Amino acid sequence: QVQLVESGGGLVQAGGSLRLSCAASGRTFSSYAMGWFRQAPGKEREFVVAITRSGGSTYYADSVKGRFTISRDNAKNTVYLQMNSLKPEDTAVYYCAADRRDWGFTQRAVEYDYWGQGTQVTVSS
Repeated sequence: QVQLVESGGGLVQAGGSLRLSCAASGRTFSSYAMGWFRQAPGKEREFVVAITRSGGSTYYADSVKGRFTISRDNAKNTVYLQMNSLKPEDTAVYYCAADRRDWGFTQRAVEYDYWGQGTQVTVSS
């Protein structure tokens, strides 16, 4: 069992930055590939970025590539999402998720085993 708690959301002007954190409970954090997803009002949850267990590989959605950066610190059981050059269309609830797999990562939300409660990010124009 893994519990995930996101933090760092808030209100920011377009062009600004935010850093989200996702703290995981348990001793097996490094056994999980991690992902960030987001869901805007009236829209389906969408993949943002994923990172492998070691942090050696990442994969970004085209919509955030070059603006967002995912990283993880397995010693601190935490994954981060640095968001720069934010746009109003980035407004959403952001969720982190954990996927217990031996290698790689996935964009498919249904394959993730654990989810956080989400943190709201609002970008004003």
